[in-house]
Parts: sequence; C-alpha cells; structure tokens
Amino acid sequence: MNIEAFREYCIAKKGVTEEFPFDAQTLVFKVMGKMFALAALQRLPSQANLKCDPQRAIELRETYDGTIIPGYHMSKVHWNTLYLENLSPALVQELIDHSYALVVAGLTKKLQAELNAL
Repeated sequence: MNIEAFREYCIAKKGVTEEFPFDAQTLVFKVMGKMFALAALQRLPSQANLKCDPQRAIELRETYDGTIIPGYHMSKVHWNTLYLENLSPALVQELIDHSYALVVAGLTKKLQAELNAL
C-alpha cells in the first residue's frame, strides 16, 4: 500500500480529521481528537505508525520481522511502525481498523455518543 492509499483509507473513517501538529512531514489522523495513525510523508520506503493491542503488537513484530517494528518515536508497547509497501493492503487496512477501534473504545461515553451521531 502506498502512502496515498493509506491516507484515503484513514480519512474515510467516521469522525476522522487529519493535521500536521508536529511538523510538515508527519501527517496525523485523529478520531474525535485522539490520535490513531501517523504517516511520515517524506520517508522512503513509506512508513506509518498505528496503535496496537500490546500482545498483538508482539505477534505482528515476530511474524513480519523487519516490516512491522516497535513504534518509531512512540510507546513501543502500544504502537507499531509499518513499512507499507512491504505489507498487503488488506493487512494494512486491518491494522488501521484495529488502531481506530482501540482509540474509539478508549473515548469517553460522551465522545462515543457524538461519534455515533455523525
């Protein structure tokens, strides 16, 4: 998956916004103001960070050694860095969905209700 397809998939999700809070090269995706994905626009090969359940993160890193690694500049327990072009688009989409779902589950009841109302 290339970075453009990654962006299109993320931004199509309900309640998602995109911004550049850190620098002009790091695109951040948030759901209801909470970050669930980052994409490094100038990195080659294309890379993105996604939130992940800690146990699943370990399993993914072992299965996709060198292609899915502990999150670059992120909590190594809760975030993975993916080399996008080396993974199937279906897997990347599944991991985006997983990250999004984790963040939504952690939202307050009020924010979850606002999201559901969109």
